This record gives sequence, C-alpha cells and structure tokens, in this order.
Amino acid sequence: MGPALLADLVLLLHAAFIVFVLLGGLLVWRWRWLVWLHIPAAIWGILIEVQGWLCPLTPLENRLRRAAGTEGYQTGFIDHYLAPLIYPPGLTPAIQLLLAGVVLLVNTVIYALLWRIWRKRRAVS
Repeated sequence: MGPALLADLVLLLHAAFIVFVLLGGLLVWRWRWLVWLHIPAAIWGILIEVQGWLCPLTPLENRLRRAAGTEGYQTGFIDHYLAPLIYPPGLTPAIQLLLAGVVLLVNTVIYALLWRIWRKRRAVS
C-alpha cells in the first residue's frame, strides 16, 4: 500500500472521526457500549477546538503525502478541508470555540434524549 493511498485513508479516518465526535451519540442509541468510545472522542474533539491543538492525524497525513511526493498542508484538517466548504476563509479562535460549543450542544441533547428513553424503558420493565 503506497503512501498516497495511506494518506487518503488517514483523511477518511479523520473525517469519520469528526462525524463520530459530532453524532456518535446516535450510534450509542443502538449500541450502548459505544458510549465508552464516544464520550472520550467527543471530549478530545472539544479540547482540540478549545485549546487550538493540532490533531495528530494531520501531521501523519502530511508525512504520508510528502512520502508520496506531494505536498502536505500547513494548517489543521478543519482549516484545510472543511473551512473552505463551510466557513469563511481562515479558521479563527472564535470559530473554533463555536465548533466546540456545537459539538457540546449536539452531544448534550443526544445524551439527554437517550437518558430519558433509557429511564422510561426501565420504568416500564
């Protein structure tokens, strides 16, 4: 498997992780054991945004792209791939805080709904 293909797989993993961070609570509805993976992933995603950290998948993808003979990118995954599609150019700290807030809000709503459903099921049983 060549470095370019590996870089693309890291990119897909990165995108899947972001979706899991945002909406993984919906999977917990079906598979409760995923809560043990989703909560830490959501916390990590929020911390990445709030602290302005660089996800470790970004340098890995860049190294693989350079090994394949192409250029990596200097910014983070969100700034490079998602910001041009969804947000105005330039991911600012304010936008990062907004993203963290969205992740927190979405997951709080999902888990609050799950908690109510699970409590009702226990009460009926």
